[in-house]
Amino acid sequence: MPETLTSTTPSDAAAATPPSAPVGVTQATVVKKSAPKSDYKPADVSPQRRVQRSYAIRLWSIRHSRGLEWFYARFADLFLLLHPVWKGIGYSRVEAPVKFVEKRVKGFMFDCRMCGQCILSSTGMSCPMNCPKQLRNGPCGGVRANGNCEVEPDMPCVWVKAWEGSRNMVHGDAILNLQKPVDQSLRETSAWLRVTAQAGAAKDQARAGAGA
Repeated sequence: MPETLTSTTPSDAAAATPPSAPVGVTQATVVKKSAPKSDYKPADVSPQRRVQRSYAIRLWSIRHSRGLEWFYARFADLFLLLHPVWKGIGYSRVEAPVKFVEKRVKGFMFDCRMCGQCILSSTGMSCPMNCPKQLRNGPCGGVRANGNCEVEPDMPCVWVKAWEGSRNMVHGDAILNLQKPVDQSLRETSAWLRVTAQAGAAKDQARAGAGA
């Protein structure tokens, strides 16, 4: 049978021919630049890996709640000793730098949401603001049979973990205390400074009463 000849249009030829290299540039460089970019990202920088790492640190903090309770008590005592310094400078002036440090430290350790009314010492070092419903007084009625959250099925209930953490703490029964609703006006403020200011004011008042 006679062979069938197919005609090649100029557009087909242009598509099949790689772009010519300018003077001083190799053909390999031109081909590399014209190749589509890959969407591949190393696993260690993927958002999912970062979330998993952050959650692992949260669980570590709950498991070591007793040690963190001891450390926070010493830290709170130190901050209270510095009350005259904070008061002299002005609590409002030191708010920004202290909040900067607090947000990063507590964000790393507990995935803190900076509600400004931290109750970690009363919830087994499990931040209740990580609950999708942001419940402050125990779990909802929708905790799954395996102890996971009804909103986030792959996440253990924040309050189940809070109870586990509280059982390791000296003052773990503080989890039974009734907590006030979150005051939204205090968001993004330093809980460290607020607790210190309140304790310092009570101490000053007691001292003034004793001297009267």
